[in-house]
Amino acid sequence: MFNSFGNFLRLTSFGESHGKGIGGVIDGFPAGIVIDEAFVQNELNRRRPGQSVITTSRKEADKVEFLSGIFEGKSTGCPIGFIVWNENQHSNDYNNLKEVYRPSHADYTYQVKYGIRDHRGGGRSSARETISRVIGGALAKLALRQLGISITAYTSQVGSIKLDGNYTDYDLNTIEENPVRCPDQEKAKEMEALIYKIKGEGDTIGGVLTCVIKGCPIGLGQPVYGKLHAALGNAMLSINAAKAFEYGDGFKGLKQKGSEQNDVFYNNGGHIETRTNHSGGIQGGISNGQDIFFRVAFKPVATVLMEQETVNIDGIDTTMKARGRHDPCVLPRAVPIVEAMAAMTILDYYLIDRMTQL
Repeated sequence: MFNSFGNFLRLTSFGESHGKGIGGVIDGFPAGIVIDEAFVQNELNRRRPGQSVITTSRKEADKVEFLSGIFEGKSTGCPIGFIVWNENQHSNDYNNLKEVYRPSHADYTYQVKYGIRDHRGGGRSSARETISRVIGGALAKLALRQLGISITAYTSQVGSIKLDGNYTDYDLNTIEENPVRCPDQEKAKEMEALIYKIKGEGDTIGGVLTCVIKGCPIGLGQPVYGKLHAALGNAMLSINAAKAFEYGDGFKGLKQKGSEQNDVFYNNGGHIETRTNHSGGIQGGISNGQDIFFRVAFKPVATVLMEQETVNIDGIDTTMKARGRHDPCVLPRAVPIVEAMAAMTILDYYLIDRMTQL
């Protein structure tokens, strides 16, 4: 139950970081969608490790293998099963962590809840689980593409370095031109230098991703417990290391008065629109046809390559030092994950809306 995401469109994932593979089943996916497997693989490539000097050096091909639900290049409407085999685990790197609880990891809570834990990379709590999300999101993007809906996320802040403008001030088509995935090329250089410096210190750094959804139709979402922004928040906060979510003007809007914050309606050639978009494309929990935009804050990666105080499984004070290959900053690789979760949420709510209007 709690390994599944979505309502009408549902992704159920399985696998651990040091198991045989990561996979999933997508149910409720519309039939007749052309499945561009090269596009799906490219989305995985954006998430996979070893992309640049500011990501983990772990090398994984992360090649997706579809098992069902696709025939002659199109979705059949049946469950789409898939698997990505793990190929480059260094499980011995975690042997020294078997008897201790890593600070800010899920080790202690997993042990108490289940009475057993996989100390090799965190098992199910590893960010490698997000492979399934990216595949599900890539398929959702292919379906949304036919509806004219596009989703783009980008790095807007690393540590104290942040973009001064909002998303309309940048060319979002340029985010793949630097390893940080930032649309401001000069700020990207500063961010990259900071991440590289932090990595050299054996430490980590966090930041913020911004996501923009264009072309979303009016009417997605429910007015009470199925609010669209609540669904997006739930999706984003389920991602490893995500710590906060805000949409529209968010906390910044608290500095304004209601008369300044309100999005005034006007008739634009027969179409009712708003002159501003402080609401972030969602009003009363329902999409209003404007761009949906939100931000997700990610904490610094909990695994730092320096000695830290902790306790062992018997509660005795000790110290530990992590080994292995770890990201100094999750943001560059989290971009496709945020896009994927947004895509699955929007497609899910589109299908819900379509079914309730039959």
